[in-house]
Amino acid sequence: MCGILGGVWQRGFSVTAPRFEEAIEALRFRGPDDSGVERMECAASWVALGHTRLSIIDLTSAGHQPMSSADGRHSIVFNGEIYNYLELRRELTGLGHAFSSNSDSEVLLAAWRQWGRECLPRLLGMFAFVVLDRESCKLTCVRDAFGIKPFFYAREDGRFLFASEIPAIKALKQEKVELDWQRAYDYLVHGDYDSGERSFLSGVFHLLPGHLLDVSLTDGAVSEPLQWWTPSIQERTDLSFDQAADLVRERFLANIRLHLRSDVPLGAALSGGIDSSAVVCAMRVVEPDLPINTFSYIAQGSSVSEEVWVDRVNRHVRAIPHKVVVNANELAADLDEMIRVQGEPFGSTSIYAQYRVFQLAREHGVTVTLDGQGADEMLAGYNGYPGQRIRSLLEKGRVAEAWNFLSEWAKWPGRTRFAGAKRAVAEMTQGHLYDALRRLNGMQNLPPWINADALEERGIIRRYPRQRSNANEVERRVVAELALSLTQRGLPALLRHGDRNSMRFSVESRVPFLTLDMVELLLSLPESYLISGRGETKSVFRAAMRGIVPDDVLDRRDKIGFATPEQEWLVSMADTVRGWLREDLGLPFFNQQEVVKAFDRIVSGKQAFSWQVWRWINFSRWYASFVA
Repeated sequence: MCGILGGVWQRGFSVTAPRFEEAIEALRFRGPDDSGVERMECAASWVALGHTRLSIIDLTSAGHQPMSSADGRHSIVFNGEIYNYLELRRELTGLGHAFSSNSDSEVLLAAWRQWGRECLPRLLGMFAFVVLDRESCKLTCVRDAFGIKPFFYAREDGRFLFASEIPAIKALKQEKVELDWQRAYDYLVHGDYDSGERSFLSGVFHLLPGHLLDVSLTDGAVSEPLQWWTPSIQERTDLSFDQAADLVRERFLANIRLHLRSDVPLGAALSGGIDSSAVVCAMRVVEPDLPINTFSYIAQGSSVSEEVWVDRVNRHVRAIPHKVVVNANELAADLDEMIRVQGEPFGSTSIYAQYRVFQLAREHGVTVTLDGQGADEMLAGYNGYPGQRIRSLLEKGRVAEAWNFLSEWAKWPGRTRFAGAKRAVAEMTQGHLYDALRRLNGMQNLPPWINADALEERGIIRRYPRQRSNANEVERRVVAELALSLTQRGLPALLRHGDRNSMRFSVESRVPFLTLDMVELLLSLPESYLISGRGETKSVFRAAMRGIVPDDVLDRRDKIGFATPEQEWLVSMADTVRGWLREDLGLPFFNQQEVVKAFDRIVSGKQAFSWQVWRWINFSRWYASFVA
């Protein structure tokens, strides 16, 4: 696991050594074990490739990057892990490739030389990498199918810049960074972030999950990003429910086995929910004698505490448990550092719980953790996507079944028929009618603390940034929404949180649910296998894990995860929060006086608490330290 950075400079432009070193330093947490830089002239351009290394596989200097092929044609900088590198290495050896190290980086470089971009679907892992081809005078930038590993890029006059994180981009840029007002509005008002190619900084972009782009070294032209993988939602009908459960079990255990490949100590992030519990229990099945260290956040004394479930799983697998308890004072002390680490504003204080879990892992000498991220977006988790499921049934003409599903779904904790019906109506509504329904539900496009005139002058779109699945098939609405969640709205934000928090402490976080074969299998199953007629989410996975995970864990009807007592924390910090919110940011669209008034109403109980409070805090602290 590493950090990568670099760029292409046309003749007449260059980057100074101190500026490049500053960019390398910004990625030092991502790779404290080694670093390397290669600068070269190619065609009409200067090219620089930089790398910081966290040694996980092949701890020797043979894994140093940038890495070049024996004939000198190709060079690569790579961030990630290729878990099936041993299998690929055997195949490539049979095709005449020779290897001088035991690293997956060398295997990746050989795979690219052998198959080009056709190698990408063969890779089981997480990756962001850049390959320089001196013969074709081209730089190719690639990001894995789910965006597990980050990749940012920017274009300035005569320059193309890339890096694993925004602070490194900022260090490489000649021009001062400026706020992207559209992204700021979308986040502050609607809580939307990490859902598209635009970052919070104007002109700095995410290379989207499952995309690649080329940069010509002859004329500096940058291609439009090309999507190399897109999820299919076509249904297969050759598997019974029990057969599907058997196949899911087989693939999940195979994934766990591959994700345990490491030359350093491993552990697991354990929240107590079904997904992380399944990962930990599968580790024990695959490796009966493996010492398993688990790391958990405990919301002690809170209704959102998962400690009883954490303890249940630890006893079941004979794990070595490590727990961290967090309070509001610790959050206040660590807040600015966590915001710096995340690089951009984010959703809630639950990210702090995760931050502390990775810190705990590092303190106990564990460099690699396995995590349950991605399961909800593959298995219709969370609330079970009732709107999409009801729509699918109605499109099949199964009205009675849709009504029965709504009734059964509503029997689960935190659900009601009215809530399910609202979701169904929202799913089947769009345009101005959808906006009107949002207003009826108390959701405003222009709250009092937003100055509409300033936004209008900039041409900012002042509506909810709704993304719809562009499913060609009706009757598969749940699966279409899952495909959207996996690649655009939902999972990319969660993966960003995990990547930045883990790398802050030089820990590699692995997500064994997220492999192409697993996703393609699950998205091909009938929707009723994912969410049953009784409203049970992750139905086929629960069945697959019988005998591996304790039944009482599998039968849980709630979902908490690393939830924090956010309201209690932030209200208890009211004086500190007011000081943060009053610090003048000088942003014409953001009325901070109204923000403070709204916060005071919340503290006094005159206005309901919402996640909006965190967004005000997070955005204000981030902007003051990073942009202003």
